[in-house]
Amino acid sequence: MDGLLPVTVQCPHCWESIEVLVDPSVEEQEYVEDCQVCCQPLLFTVAVPFGSEEPQVDVRPENE
Repeated sequence: MDGLLPVTVQCPHCWESIEVLVDPSVEEQEYVEDCQVCCQPLLFTVAVPFGSEEPQVDVRPENE
């Protein structure tokens, strides 16, 4: 699979839906990115199950 996939998630700080780009070529990843609306830091945990094209994205406050 090539390129980044857009995924819509909900910010746990402001509850707004935001769209982030996920790299499905990496099976498991964790990174911090600021919310595009409220600028609070979010911890993203991304997993792409074997044989699946859809990433599973978990979002939580960075300092939780």
